[in-house]
Amino acid sequence: MAYLFTSESVSEGHPDKVADQISDALIDNFLAFDPDSKVACETLVTTGQVVLAGEVKSKTYLDVQQITRDVIRKIGYTKSEYMFEANSCGVLSAIHEQSSDINQGVERKNPEDQGAGDQGMMFGYATNETENYMPLALDLAHQLLIELAALRRENKEISYLRPDAKSQVTIEYSDDHKPIRIDAIVVSTQHDEFDTEEVMAKKIKSDIINILIPRIKAKQKQEIQALFNENINYHINPTGKFVIGGPHGDTGLTGRKIIVDTYGGKGAHGGGAFSGKDPSKVDRSAAYATRHIAKNLVASGVCEEALVQVSYAIGVAKPMGLYVNTYGSSKVGLTDGEIAQKLSEIFDMRPYFIETRLKLRNPIYQETAAYGHMGRKNEFVSKTFSLPGGQTLTKEVELFTWEKLDFVDKIKQAFGL
Repeated sequence: MAYLFTSESVSEGHPDKVADQISDALIDNFLAFDPDSKVACETLVTTGQVVLAGEVKSKTYLDVQQITRDVIRKIGYTKSEYMFEANSCGVLSAIHEQSSDINQGVERKNPEDQGAGDQGMMFGYATNETENYMPLALDLAHQLLIELAALRRENKEISYLRPDAKSQVTIEYSDDHKPIRIDAIVVSTQHDEFDTEEVMAKKIKSDIINILIPRIKAKQKQEIQALFNENINYHINPTGKFVIGGPHGDTGLTGRKIIVDTYGGKGAHGGGAFSGKDPSKVDRSAAYATRHIAKNLVASGVCEEALVQVSYAIGVAKPMGLYVNTYGSSKVGLTDGEIAQKLSEIFDMRPYFIETRLKLRNPIYQETAAYGHMGRKNEFVSKTFSLPGGQTLTKEVELFTWEKLDFVDKIKQAFGL
């Protein structure tokens, strides 16, 4: 019997995502001037106020207020009527030095012996139902909000949008787990005041269905376009009004959107958030590494779908083990346990080797903090950073290295493909 599966996304202006972007901007600035920095930074945003808290071990000193305001301005909170605005909001910093007890468990005389920054389990997932090996519902939910933000910045076809927004996509699947059609799309977007709520509701629904959706559909390959149909159930701003939003509407905290950040409910999640953590924290680095494994495994043709788990003890370099689940889609005549054993011989999952393989000690994290950490475009970009004294630094960095299909040949060779 056919079944439905739903995933959601939230925009860069969602209060939790504002917090994530501030935390990751701080990570990037620390790593830009001191690649050995150890940082765990949490952010809280609410009406007119930002609170920064966390632990740092670094040789550099940052103007955290200016970095925070720059992030808020870039997102689009630039008007006083939002009740949260880049130039006027308060920024309180309660960042202090990292515990030496934690640091001694991570740093080693031999860098290769670097211990895991925490205990826990991390998951990576991939499926061949989309070109970027991501679950379709989540991929479309992200695209809706990326395009909505583009429309907001263009300020032409739609001129009343504010930064906060959420989306949700429900896909109908066949018994053999193939997408049949899009069953429902939910979009809630913050907006300016209208003369009447009746005019507002009609205008927003019309613009989302007739402007946003066609722009999304046009960017899809033919088989995905075919899933769009006249019977989609649209729920556009279903509460009726969404003027009060962002950090004024809801308090935002770093790390509260871990399913949006990963696979939209597909696969599994170990529970650890990503943003605000330097790569010595395996919550982040090992989640990227397992995504890298899962994506290359599916792309190599070993299976159609894969879940990869790794686990660690704090201060210990060697992981507790590697687990693989191919959901019965394996094409190589091996058990999932045998597949995991081969992968553990290809990928060194000690923290130092993950950081090195994926180039994680670079300022690459602010770009991850909205619209998902997985399924994104691997590319080189130039980024400029500034210190309080006026010193600037420009670096070319490679983003989303864990999305590279650079181990496909090694996997094919190992599995005789």
